[in-house]
Amino acid sequence: MENEIITTEEAQPVNGAYKQLLTDIGQLIANGRKQVLSAVNTTMLQMYWGIGQHIVEYEQNGEIRAQYGKSLLSTISKDLTQLYGSGFNRNNLQYMRKLYMAFPNCTTLSCKLSWSHYIELLKADDPLEIAFYMRQCEQDQWSVRVLKRQMNSMLFQRLALSKDKEGVLQLAQGGNGVKQPEDLLRDPYVLEFLQLPEKPKYTEGDLEQKICENMKDFLLELGKGFAFIKSQYPINMAGRHFRCDLVFYHCILKCYVLIDLKRGEIQYEDIGQMNLYLNYFKHEVCQPDDNPPIGIVLGAKKDEVVMEYALEGITNNLFAARYQLYLPKREDFQARMDYIMQQEDNRKE
Repeated sequence: MENEIITTEEAQPVNGAYKQLLTDIGQLIANGRKQVLSAVNTTMLQMYWGIGQHIVEYEQNGEIRAQYGKSLLSTISKDLTQLYGSGFNRNNLQYMRKLYMAFPNCTTLSCKLSWSHYIELLKADDPLEIAFYMRQCEQDQWSVRVLKRQMNSMLFQRLALSKDKEGVLQLAQGGNGVKQPEDLLRDPYVLEFLQLPEKPKYTEGDLEQKICENMKDFLLELGKGFAFIKSQYPINMAGRHFRCDLVFYHCILKCYVLIDLKRGEIQYEDIGQMNLYLNYFKHEVCQPDDNPPIGIVLGAKKDEVVMEYALEGITNNLFAARYQLYLPKREDFQARMDYIMQQEDNRKE
């Protein structure tokens, strides 16, 4: 008699308890694999940090000038590769050296971040900027691609320019926490992912359509906590019909966020219209447990003086903000940052 093959279905009936067993084992396997990867990542970061430490200490002893000069990293790379295989090219060794220089205390390294994360972080020279992006990667679980984009868009500088020196230091130490409506704002919003021309050859409809087509990237630019509700949200009152370009709900602040798009410069009339939308939402849309809605009029330009007068006396959370369709220049933002920090130091003196 031939051996009878017993299938899993025949050996064990698939019932609720058995499905739960598979789920529990699967979770255990997933957690175990995650812990193994985390342990490997931690060990690798500590090893790279240690290599960087040895290189820096060797340089500081003065032997580099006597033996190798500027070719030290190339020489080490050649010898380590011959002895231990790949992973020790000159570029990697340079970043290991930078890792030690930026984090003299190994315990300050975040093992939640990969070596690829640290390579991007170490492209920044400012310790405050490095600390901010490290905290943000931890909090929001940014991929390397997201980190690279946020650094290229000068997110730290854009957020910091609206704060005093103490606020900048808090930003670097704790990341960008959202506790009040003002924390949502960026100056400017960078929308390079839309791939629209810099010159005004597009309409507001084109801008809105491109944003909807690239909503994932737009949500990333807006920041943490946004959920998209609807574009061209209908607002009907007293027989008149209006439409708000984009409506979101902010899950942290627990409120609606309304965005109206302007291709050119924001006008004072645009502020009045957004104020109308906010009042409508407060009375007709918001639930009792919602916080008051936030309105952002987003335009390519804004006149600070006109906006100051247009917004004066408005009790709603209403803001005028700029966007740009290209990545900002680092030197421009860094110069403004340095000026703010120096002004604060001069004031205290």
